Amino acid sequence: MSFTLIEQATPRLHRSELAVPGSAPGMFEKAAASKADQVFLDLEDAVAPDDKEQARKNIIQGLNEIDWGTKTLTLRINGLDTHYAYRDVVDVVENCPRLDVVLIPKVGVPQDVYAIDVLVTQIEQYKKRTKRIGFELLIETALGLANVEAIAQASKRNEALSFGVADYAASTRARTTVIGGVNPDYGILSDKDAEGNRQYFWADQWHAAQTRFLVAARAYGLRPIDGPFGDFGDPDGYIAAAKRAAVLGFEGKWAIHPSQIDLANQVFTPSEAEVKKARRILEAMEQAAKEGRGAVSLDGRLIDIASIRMAQALIDKADQIGAA
Repeated sequence: MSFTLIEQATPRLHRSELAVPGSAPGMFEKAAASKADQVFLDLEDAVAPDDKEQARKNIIQGLNEIDWGTKTLTLRINGLDTHYAYRDVVDVVENCPRLDVVLIPKVGVPQDVYAIDVLVTQIEQYKKRTKRIGFELLIETALGLANVEAIAQASKRNEALSFGVADYAASTRARTTVIGGVNPDYGILSDKDAEGNRQYFWADQWHAAQTRFLVAARAYGLRPIDGPFGDFGDPDGYIAAAKRAAVLGFEGKWAIHPSQIDLANQVFTPSEAEVKKARRILEAMEQAAKEGRGAVSLDGRLIDIASIRMAQALIDKADQIGAA
């Protein structure tokens, strides 16, 4: 390990994050009763300009009157380039002690985070809040990805980075057919076989951006969260996108429709077989340590100290889910 140790963000279960428009208070009770680990009440893209003030009032009422259980409750404010943002922060944070996290959209530079940090810090001091508000940062522009490492370090409140693929695609002028989906034109062609035939394989056009995003989050102790998959009528497509993210190391994924909650929870929950194997790795390494060995073979494969770290991370996640 490096001599530089990075403090890890506040641990929260974050397999699924359900988006709920602040202008649709009739959905709040259902969101509270859902199996989503986190719920974000939205004041930004899902709310029309004429409805934003009423949506803000709806959210304040909902946060204070509904029993949300142990869910992490998040508020997505409007962008810093609008006149709504400061009032979103002041009104909701001042009046909602149940709020856990502020989701800042379209973060482009570290100063965007600093600006909201100043506001939230002053409110906490004024209201004598004992629970510190965390930040989830939505990276959804070329500027944001270009500065993602600095953004990840911009505040001690930072807990998670979310990848907003829709606005990112617009920002980079990407050709896409569905939010979070793939494009058949993005692929590779194999060499010719003996008969001169070639095969075409689709690829994931978001892979490079997601990988850089993931590394920045993990390097600075934050949870990397994959963003929306727009076609909620395509569960197979959602699962495929979620699995790609999970394999890279993402903690969870957004759900823009209730039908996607169980899919996210399923993908980002370690399987019984994975947990069992991880426990066997720890047991094997414990025995190796007693025998003075730094590595050992298990099921025909070498395992060592790095294997312990991977296995322990998986077991910790399973234990966190079991305790929820």
